Formats: sequence, C-alpha cells, structure tokens
Amino acid sequence: MAEESDQEKTEEPTAKRLDDARKKGQIARSKELGTTAVLVASAAALLIFGDDLGRQLMEVMQQQFTLDRDDAFDTTKMFGVWGEVLSHIMVPIIGIFAVVLVAAFVGNSLLGGMNFSWQAMAPKFSKMSPLKGFKRMFGPQAAMELFKSILKVAVVAAVAIWLVSVFLQDILYLSIQDLPGNTYDATELLGWIFLGLCCSTLVISMVDVPFQKWNHNKQLKMTKQEVKDEFKNTEGNPEIKGRIRQAQREISQRKMMSEVPNADVVVTNPTHYSVAIKYDTEKSSAPYVVAKGADMIAMHIRKIAKEKDVPIIETPLLTRSIYYTTDINQEIPEQLFVAVAQVLAYVYQLDLHQKGKGKKPKPLDKELPIPPEMRY
Repeated sequence: MAEESDQEKTEEPTAKRLDDARKKGQIARSKELGTTAVLVASAAALLIFGDDLGRQLMEVMQQQFTLDRDDAFDTTKMFGVWGEVLSHIMVPIIGIFAVVLVAAFVGNSLLGGMNFSWQAMAPKFSKMSPLKGFKRMFGPQAAMELFKSILKVAVVAAVAIWLVSVFLQDILYLSIQDLPGNTYDATELLGWIFLGLCCSTLVISMVDVPFQKWNHNKQLKMTKQEVKDEFKNTEGNPEIKGRIRQAQREISQRKMMSEVPNADVVVTNPTHYSVAIKYDTEKSSAPYVVAKGADMIAMHIRKIAKEKDVPIIETPLLTRSIYYTTDINQEIPEQLFVAVAQVLAYVYQLDLHQKGKGKKPKPLDKELPIPPEMRY
C-alpha cells in the first residue's frame, strides 16, 4: 500500500497506539521545560547555598594565601590542602548539585512522565538517511526550533537589559565596598540576576510544551482504515467473532437440550416460551431451571420433552415470570416458590396416578399465586 499522507490521518490515536508508541520511547518531551527547570533550580540553589559557599570560599582563600616559609617549601603540603578545601566547600556544593539533580529529573518527566524503552536505545539506520534528514531540516519541527531560538535570544536579551538597569546601582556599589562584605553581596546579587534570567526561559517553555503535545498527537494520528485494522487485530474480525459466538450458542444450546430429559416438568406459554424445571435436593435447596427458550428453541424443548415423556404443563403467566427472572442452572426466585411447588405437586400426583398408586389429582389452578412484580 502507498504511504498515506498526513491529511488522511484524521482520527485521534487509540489507547493501543499510544501504548505502543510509549513502548518504543515515542512520547511527548519538551527539552525547553527540562532546561528551564534545571536553570531555575540552579538559581534557587545558588540563593539558598550561595551565602554559605561565599563564606567558605573566602575562608579557603584566606588560609591558602597565608603561608609560612616552611609551608611554602614543603612539597607535601599541597596534598593536605586539598582535604581542607573540600571540607569547607563540600556541604554547599553537594546541596547545589542535589537540587539541580532533582530538578533535572522532575523537569524532564513533567511532560510524558517516566519511561524506559530498549527500543528507543536501539540504533536506527533510518536516521542516517539523507532524504529524511533533509525533511527534518525543513520540516515543522525545524521551523519550531528556529522560532524558539529567536525567541530565546529576544526574551533573554530583553530580560538581561531590564535586570542590569534595575540592579545597576547595586552593581556599581560593589566596587566601593570592603572585603569580605562585597563578596557576600556580589554572590547574592548574582543569584537574583541569574534567577531572573532563568525565569525568562519560562516563556519559551510555555510555547514549547503545547507545541510538543500537539506535534506528538499529530504524529500518532491514524487513518480510519488503521483504526479498523487495529480493532480487527485487537478485538478480532467481526465475522470470525460472530461465527465463534454462533458456535458457542450452538454448543450451549446442545448442552441445555441434553438436560431437558432430566427435567421434572416443562412449563409453557404455550407457544412462545418453554422452561424446563428440575428439583434435586442433592444439588439445590430449591427448584432450578435446566433449560429455557423462546419461539423455535421453545418448540424444540417441547419436542424433546414429548419424546422423553417429560410432563408439559401450560402455565403462561408462570412460564413468562420464570423465563424473564431466572437464568439456566439458577434457582427459582423465592416469590415463585408457592406457584412452582403447586406445579411440581400436581406433576408428582399425576405420575403416581398413572402408575396406579394414587388418585387422579385435581386440575391445576389456572390462577397460580404470582406476585404483581413478577408478572410479565
């Protein structure tokens, strides 16, 4: 089949297509969002740990620039100095790295969530194709990257100019301050300016995140034929499923019909419905349905019942009540116990009479006790 154009992919991606794409590592990602999170977190960490870091660096510098004559000629002194320097700056440095590490993890997982895919790590020779590379260079993704680059330069430059104008007097004041006060103030000032510049990248992220979601959805869109094919592959061909259901119904009906000869009685509508009832105290504490059906199936049940000498009783109201309220192998509802008991008692008495062991029973009451809510 010829490759279908994007214009023909009008259907939203299905859950299966989204899941398959995720397994391949194809999820919506925004590099700008991750970059912004790292930059803002770095600026925040600098503000949190910057003062301590500045004090520790000042102490290190004072120690290292104050040397005795013996220390200056001691070739092993340098190795001891490293440990002293690390002991001073380790805590603020670890704090800054920890904040940046968490921000990098969270920022890159905000859009698309966490995902690990071996397929995404596998080499793809299609990426080496010059034709596809040319398409990527002049495609919508490349145009978006160009737009973001221009936007970055414009936004960051504008914010930088604004921040310099706001903090100009503070920057100039640093030159006339005494040490170490100007060092601490410079660290704090640098942190706030850096935070302002980093926050300016939020504008780029606000543009990039919706675009990446839209572009990801656009790449996964499907044609109507793809949706149909996927449905066939996942749910099965409707024609095959129909044949399977038909075969299952036939098997179920054959099994049901095999139970009709074991029934104690078959009640009928008399033409549209038939229900075969069995009362076996070893299997159930109440009478239960072994077979039921309407129209052709009802006729088949009556036919088997006649062939196997199973009593057939015409009780239209009771038959409809059982048919609509009770499934196969399910006990008769409690509301119908009295009516069913009368039918079974009549059948048992009739059987005894036919065997010469009892009197002929009175005709079954046409108005059996059936509650109004059980009448159909």
